[in-house]
Amino acid sequence: MGVLAAALTSCGSDPDRRCVDRDSYDAFLGYKIVGDKNCKSGSSSSKGRKAGTGTGTGTGYGTGKSSSRTDPTWYYDSEVDGRYADHGTFSRSEAVDRDGFGCSGSGSGGG
Repeated sequence: MGVLAAALTSCGSDPDRRCVDRDSYDAFLGYKIVGDKNCKSGSSSSKGRKAGTGTGTGTGYGTGKSSSRTDPTWYYDSEVDGRYADHGTFSRSEAVDRDGFGCSGSGSGGG
């Protein structure tokens, strides 16, 4: 009975998710986790990006990444190690399907 209850309650809940900066991918670490408040908009658009105010007269030196610009989005069903998440998916429906209960698909409960 407990397994059935767990299966039924998991279908209505969201999969495990982390708000990550899509522009921060590191091949060894994964995506950098950022605050959930950055992903509250519910979309993976660039709404979370901060507008630049510079005049374009920079020297051209640096890593190419700016700490003030992020592309926050939800990253589902990932492995978390410290402040980084990896081996997940940006697709919520794919993350639900990974759980093995088939919550997002159609089918019968059997009898």
